[in-house]
Amino acid sequence: MPSHKDPRRLDAYKRGVAVYNKGLTLRGEPVEFVDVPFGEHRLPAIFMKAPGRGRRPCVVHFDGLDVTKEIIYAAIGEEFRRRGISLLIVDHPGAGAALRLLNLPSSPDTEKPAGASVDYLEGRDDVDPSRIGMMALSLGGYYAPRAAAFEKRFKCCVAWGAIYDYGQTVADRVTGHGEPSVPGYVEHVNWVFGKNTIEETLAVVRQMTLQGVADKITCPLLVIHGENDRQVPLWHAEKTIADAVNSPDAELKVNRLVDGGAEHCGADNSTIVVDYMADWVADRLGGYAAGV
Repeated sequence: MPSHKDPRRLDAYKRGVAVYNKGLTLRGEPVEFVDVPFGEHRLPAIFMKAPGRGRRPCVVHFDGLDVTKEIIYAAIGEEFRRRGISLLIVDHPGAGAALRLLNLPSSPDTEKPAGASVDYLEGRDDVDPSRIGMMALSLGGYYAPRAAAFEKRFKCCVAWGAIYDYGQTVADRVTGHGEPSVPGYVEHVNWVFGKNTIEETLAVVRQMTLQGVADKITCPLLVIHGENDRQVPLWHAEKTIADAVNSPDAELKVNRLVDGGAEHCGADNSTIVVDYMADWVADRLGGYAAGV
C-alpha cells in the first residue's frame, strides 16, 4: 500500500479539492471557503450560509476518522439549508486538509478546535452566537460530545454514530476482535494521530473515552446509531446517553433494520438519518423544523 507521505497522494488530494471547490462555485452554492484561526494555524473549512436575513443559527461540523469536509457538505448541506441552519464544516486536526496539508494530528481534547470554531463564528455578522450547535460523525461520536462537554457555548450536540470508548475500539480492531473501518487500518490510525507505532497510538486513544465526560454535557444531546452497526456496537450509544445525566434533553435514536439506516452512520439509508438530525437541530436552534 502506498504511504500516506507519498507526494502523488498529496497531489491527487489537492487536485480533488480544487475541482470540488470549482464545482461548488460554478453551481452557485451559497458557500465560502474559510479558515478558522487555531493557535498558529488556520483550519480549512466550508461555511454554508442558510437563507434569510440577519443572524442565523449555525452548526459546527467535524469529520470522523477518514472523512473530509467536502464529503460532509455533499451529505448534509442541502437539508440543513432547507431548515434555515448554517453550517461551518471544519477539517479539524486529524482530518482532511488539516492532516494532509498542515500535518496536524488528532488528539483527545477536541473542545480546543471546537472552541476556536465558535470564536470564528462569533466574529461573523450573519451567525447568531446564542444558537450554535456541535455535530460530528463516526469517530465524531467521541469528538462532538467531548467538545460539548467542555465548550459551554454550544447549545446542542449531535453524535452521528456513537463512540463511547475509542481506546477499546482500536484495541479490538488491531487484535482481530473488532471490524476494521478502513483498508490499512493500523497505518491509517497511526497517521491520524501522528504516531509511528500502534502502541504509541493506543496510548493516545485510550484517553478518548466519554467516561467522566458525558456527565458534563449540559445542552440537548442527540445520539443516532444503527442497530446493525458492525463497526461500533450499539452499546456505545446506550452508554453515552446513560452517562449524559446532566443534559436537559438527551435522546437516543436507534435506526432499525426494518426501516434502514441501521448500518454504521446510516450508510445503508443516509436520507432518513440526515432528515432526522436536521429536524432535531432545527427544533433546538430555531430553524424551520419542517423544511422549506
